[in-house]
Amino acid sequence: MRWKEQLLTLTPYQPGKSIDSVKRQYNLDQIVKLASNENPFGCSKKVLSALQSHEVGFAIYPDGYATNLRESLAAFLQVEQEELIFGNGSDNLIQIISRALLHPEASTVMAAPTFSQYKHNAVIEGAVIKEVPLINGDHDLDGMLKAIDDKTNIVWVCSPNNPTGTYIPENKLVSFLDNVPPEVLVVLDEAYFEYAVADDYYDSIVLTRKYQNLIVLRTFSKIYGLASLRIGYGVANPKIIKALEPAREPFNVSSFGQLAAAAALSDKEFVEECRTVNRKGLEQYYQFCEQNQLTYYPSQTNFILIDFNEDGDKVFQYLLERGYIVRSGKALGFPTSVRITVGSFEQNEGLLKVLKEFLRESRVEQHQGK
Repeated sequence: MRWKEQLLTLTPYQPGKSIDSVKRQYNLDQIVKLASNENPFGCSKKVLSALQSHEVGFAIYPDGYATNLRESLAAFLQVEQEELIFGNGSDNLIQIISRALLHPEASTVMAAPTFSQYKHNAVIEGAVIKEVPLINGDHDLDGMLKAIDDKTNIVWVCSPNNPTGTYIPENKLVSFLDNVPPEVLVVLDEAYFEYAVADDYYDSIVLTRKYQNLIVLRTFSKIYGLASLRIGYGVANPKIIKALEPAREPFNVSSFGQLAAAAALSDKEFVEECRTVNRKGLEQYYQFCEQNQLTYYPSQTNFILIDFNEDGDKVFQYLLERGYIVRSGKALGFPTSVRITVGSFEQNEGLLKVLKEFLRESRVEQHQGK
């Protein structure tokens, strides 16, 4: 087989361990998964009601235009229907954009570390990849501007950023957009938008009206709790959407996904409650870090990245054996850190209790080593 050479350098995306596999491996009855930034409170009851009342037609293809969801989302965001594109999760939209704009003669600019799928798709398309290191967890926007050249087709901006949880203040983002050449597409990935509460957070939908080279990506996988149904969307000038549509697979969003997403939009109270509880959960982690002199990034998401000054895999394994699945920072570009999804109050308390035991044992080991 004459495979693309770049495929031979890649490994498939490695999802977090499943609950069932951990139960079997460590003979545990109770598992708490705080690894994939899923909503610990599930989804809105309105979604469950909509799905239960839906007349199943498994033999019928889904609406390829996502008409009902398109109408609902356009009204919700106060945009035109032609400004929307839908994907099988925002990952699918990243793939569509990469397919449409990247090739061996093109370059793309991104932060590092950031969401892995930007680079993954760029490698597949054979593009030149320019990674600009974060500064204290934040995007180096000046460095990213300098990395843009006459071959750059896409600049990826993840705000709030995964895995740090940091965001770009409005004044810095606007200044950045003012200086990106108009022929370069800026992809603003806002998967965690609904969790952000910073006073100087921007209105990205308004920015798409001002900047004709900007597309905003969002998802129903996080605060809306629909990760298993895989549905994301993009908002941009209709000219961008029209150019991207031929690269989108037909019927790429399931009927159930479309129905669930439309129902989820109607429950603003659920979203607000999840946001509020999430902030309280983050405070639990902040307090723990400050009490134990651990470095962390203040987060505008539903996860926190904590530096334990230990091999991240070691912390991960310790928690795993005690029934808590988190994400080692080693694979995320932060080898001595661990990324933890904010759970319910009880889940957070349970995890923090185990982490205190880990720190106590680790400090004993360090003392004995001396």
